[in-house]
Amino acid sequence: MDWEDLKPPWPYRKTPRPHSFEWYGQRLDRIQFTENPLTTSMNRFLPAAIAALVALLLAPTSSLLAKDATKTRHIALIAGRPSHPSGMHEFRAGCLLFQKALAGVPNLEVQVYSNGWPTKVEGGKTVDDNAALERVDALLIYADGGGGHPAIKPERMAFIDRLSSRGAGLGFAHYGVEVPAGDPGDAMIRWIGGHYEHQYSINPMWSPKFTTFPNHPVSRGVKPFSTRDEWYVNMRWSENGRPVTWLLEDAPSDAVRKGPYVYPPGPYAHIVAASGRREAMMWVHERIDGGRGMGFTGGHTHKNWGDPNQRKIFLNALLWLAQMEVPAGGVESSITEADLAGNLDPKK
Repeated sequence: MDWEDLKPPWPYRKTPRPHSFEWYGQRLDRIQFTENPLTTSMNRFLPAAIAALVALLLAPTSSLLAKDATKTRHIALIAGRPSHPSGMHEFRAGCLLFQKALAGVPNLEVQVYSNGWPTKVEGGKTVDDNAALERVDALLIYADGGGGHPAIKPERMAFIDRLSSRGAGLGFAHYGVEVPAGDPGDAMIRWIGGHYEHQYSINPMWSPKFTTFPNHPVSRGVKPFSTRDEWYVNMRWSENGRPVTWLLEDAPSDAVRKGPYVYPPGPYAHIVAASGRREAMMWVHERIDGGRGMGFTGGHTHKNWGDPNQRKIFLNALLWLAQMEVPAGGVESSITEADLAGNLDPKK
């Protein structure tokens, strides 16, 4: 913007004071006025007034909500239907582990819904029970995705948009980050900033090394770790929307990029051509509506929830999605081998 367009009718200085606001890379320098008997008091008051107004307008709803530490928060975990062999895609068992691990967090209620979207019987028919989710502060979907994703029915997307509009946090894990291109993909961009897209993204089995983490509440207390899993690569990101923060990232080797992938086996030329590029396996997103989003591409292999650092960063994310304060050392939890072996879906 040309500040000459804002020149007042009285004398003014072009040289700004060394105070400015930064907002998404753009600098907004305060307009300043020369001393004038008619404007002296305005000069003293206006910068502070502008600062207060801008801070109020730019403060996300999430930061305002997070100050109310005494309010009980509600997190809903939607666990998808059983799929894959035993020990893989254990959505229900995983969600019950998360519920157990968060049981000691004050002012928090965690509800698990098994076998997909919550339903009820009405007039002899099974219908969606959206009322079960109306008051949630955060919703996680850990389920099979693609064309059978539990969130992509038009009426469910509209419902999640309503949750989003009031600032509810939205998280998706493993296959749950994959949706078809088009309206479902656009919705995921709105909700969490990115998603897995068939034959654009890939799903290799590999062992990324997570060694450094950004200064973010979700990474509090997390130490370097590595787990072998179906960590997805090359997400579809928004081209011109609000940015995402990568929490877990690494550069796949050329051998990983060349495949075979889990399905389809590949290789894809655009994946091979990106040799050396770092990729995100977990990210978070702060939406313009004040709510928060999270994508996590691991979680194929159930036993990996036994890794304390993989578990901690995921549990931290659930609190963050619900506008809760993440402890300085992250969420502490104790999961035993018996816990990991419990609640597995009966599979052939």
